[in-house]
Amino acid sequence: MIPRRLFSLMAWVVAVIGMLLVSGARANVFEVRDVAVDVTAETAASAREAALADGEAMAFRRLLERLTLSEDHGQLPQLAPAEITEYVSDFSVSGEKTSAVRYLARLHFRFKPAEIRDLLRGAGLQFAETPSKPVLVLPVYQPASGLVLWEDPNPWRDAWSRRQSGGGLVHLALPLGDLGDINALSVQQAVRGEVAALGKLAERYKAGDTVVAYARVGLNPGGAGQRIDVSMTRFSPHRDPETNLLAVEQEQGETAEDLLIRGADAIADLLEDTWKRENLLIGGEAGVTAVTIPITGLGDWIDVRKRLKGVAVVRQIETVLMSLDEVRVNLHYVGASEQLQTALGQSDLALVREEQEWVLYPAGAVQGSKP
Repeated sequence: MIPRRLFSLMAWVVAVIGMLLVSGARANVFEVRDVAVDVTAETAASAREAALADGEAMAFRRLLERLTLSEDHGQLPQLAPAEITEYVSDFSVSGEKTSAVRYLARLHFRFKPAEIRDLLRGAGLQFAETPSKPVLVLPVYQPASGLVLWEDPNPWRDAWSRRQSGGGLVHLALPLGDLGDINALSVQQAVRGEVAALGKLAERYKAGDTVVAYARVGLNPGGAGQRIDVSMTRFSPHRDPETNLLAVEQEQGETAEDLLIRGADAIADLLEDTWKRENLLIGGEAGVTAVTIPITGLGDWIDVRKRLKGVAVVRQIETVLMSLDEVRVNLHYVGASEQLQTALGQSDLALVREEQEWVLYPAGAVQGSKP
């Protein structure tokens, strides 16, 4: 019987080409971009100084919230400006505009990973670092005329497009709604949860999972105003569908449009916290695993090494042996082995057990591999 490793070597070329179609470098988890500042002071210099301090504090808070559960955000460390600066690796500025008394810009900060981890552990907070592959959101709306997904008007889809992204670990993607989308999936197929059609659309956007978010707006039976009822079903190639029900009541003075945006935010928060809970680095335990990486040439190894460096839980890649058809490495990582497999899957790498050893493939090279 031919070992699966040898059988899968031919799939390397196809899988690597497919991976190259995805955006190149995965965003740095400890980088916070596009922090908008707008400060007016007595002079341009003092406005700039105040804006940089404000932006640094906002970026620091965003980073800590990105890594931790929403229920723990009230316990995040409160540091003075000078203390926050100690956690900054570097920063850059774009879109800078100044006047005699005003300063506007967009700031980008990179923070020190080890120091941030120590800060959170010292505060007794659990955290996650692994970003997920994109999750494709399909906003299905129920007006009086019937279900709509691609059609206009769809105020539920508009709410998703207008909401501010939280910059968390879960990137939510919206389909374009073009002819390709319409041909790939109908609203009836989305509501029925036809896995094949949903998977076809997810592949088009290089997404991992797909969320069908069905929303209906009606009168609030428990009080004044309206209420949005949402049924959210998550479809994944690696688990059974999961459904959550949410009800969001309209607040006093809130518009129908803002109610829908708040409903979308509630779903996004749920997806974010669910992902973090599955990937919390409990206790920060460290491990090391010997891994064999089959290759057909140096380019394969360069590509895999680049992807490994983008996996947050991987702390060190120790090369043990390199030959024409394989590379053997020791992967130093934090968290459980299952979390390592999940994290590798988000970079389109599959870690599988074969003949008493761990073997690393492109995710598409081994059927049935775990993400």
